[in-house]
Amino acid sequence: MSTMYAALLRGINVSGHRRVPMAELRTLLGELGHEAVATYLQSGNAVFRSASGDEGALAAGLERAIEKRFGFPVDCLVRSGAYLAGVAEACPFPAAELEGKQVHVTYFDKAVDAARFASLDADADAYRPEEFRLGDRALYLYAPDGLGRSKLAVALGRPALNRGLVATSRNWNTVVKLVEMTRD
Repeated sequence: MSTMYAALLRGINVSGHRRVPMAELRTLLGELGHEAVATYLQSGNAVFRSASGDEGALAAGLERAIEKRFGFPVDCLVRSGAYLAGVAEACPFPAAELEGKQVHVTYFDKAVDAARFASLDADADAYRPEEFRLGDRALYLYAPDGLGRSKLAVALGRPALNRGLVATSRNWNTVVKLVEMTRD
């Protein structure tokens, strides 16, 4: 039995830096023995089928292969299609009624607790109408004016809040597309 997964690469192809061409990423995933490989956009989204049930081992293998091929490290999160669908279904905001740029999901490599973000919760009124909520190894951000104008996104990105975490964010359009692409 095999599972569809998404690989979420962090911080590649931004302003011409840490360039990972999607065609080469597809080839690399195939060389690692994965099937049904596809990519979405240029920002580090790939899907594949694997018999492995170990997301951590899949991510570590991909990280090693990327560093060997491209010469720089890239943090990768690998998540099953079922997990991605669950995150989408659990969205606390009315995402279907909003523009894709207004809702974002930050995926984490491990569970995070509310205490990590307590200082932002205490200042919630300062960020209104923006809001965030925690989910299963995920953080949902509602930013009605988009990420580029979001004061809350800046606060959530502070290194002190994210110390010890691997995190990567996707807008709602990408969240939905990855759910579709990993559907078994």
